[in-house]
Amino acid sequence: MVTRVASDRQGIHSIEVGFRLLDVLARNGRPMMLRDIAIGAGMPAAKAHRYMVSFMRTGMIEQDSGSGRYLLGSYALDVGLSALGRLDPVRLAGHILENLCEEIQETVALAVWGNRGATIVRIVDSGAPITIMLRAGTVLPLCKSATGQAFAAFFRSPFLRQMLDEELRETSEAGKISITTARRQLEKSLTEVRRHGISRASGSLTPGINGFSAPVFDHSGMMVAAITSLGTVGEFSVEWDSPVAKAMLAAAGNLSRKLGFNRPAR
Repeated sequence: MVTRVASDRQGIHSIEVGFRLLDVLARNGRPMMLRDIAIGAGMPAAKAHRYMVSFMRTGMIEQDSGSGRYLLGSYALDVGLSALGRLDPVRLAGHILENLCEEIQETVALAVWGNRGATIVRIVDSGAPITIMLRAGTVLPLCKSATGQAFAAFFRSPFLRQMLDEELRETSEAGKISITTARRQLEKSLTEVRRHGISRASGSLTPGINGFSAPVFDHSGMMVAAITSLGTVGEFSVEWDSPVAKAMLAAAGNLSRKLGFNRPAR
């Protein structure tokens, strides 16, 4: 019995070798010639060809009849979509948020778009002497919070546009400015957010509290969450190139990659 368990753990070496070919195709992202696939997988072309024949029989890869190039097949797409459909940003964010909190020594949170707007769903408190008044279920405004501005800049939803119009009307009335002026001011801020890839707020929602918020994207390029950090004014820098901002972008990028996002090269 012990021998059988040890044998099971060894796995099937030929399958592991074959999947090196699939990995080359997946990372390359375009149809490839057999010789290039073989080189990428580090094996002779004749050996690679035998694996490719088997993969074609299972639908994992296909071969273009005109060019002879290979590409991932329909079954590979089915497997990939099935895996992507099970990815949960809230579950996957756990360790990322904890590591980020430890790195920047500030309270961090994860927000998703709920039926009432940008909603906090997970918080990792830094344990700092000054408690950040934020809890799961909190819905944040789109214009005045870093989290809300991240969604306003990157999330697409008819309901978001409706909420944004309502907030702009309130801002217009409170500030005694035209709604056109309020909209231009917001759009100027959102253009800056899109340029830097992260939003920021300095005491605009809660006096004495600064914040950053970075968008998280899924495999389709859609924003599905935001990672937010909060700290006290004077100790929490909101400079675009601050260490906190860089750590935030790295954390959001890490979670996005786990969700299958592949940022196009600029």
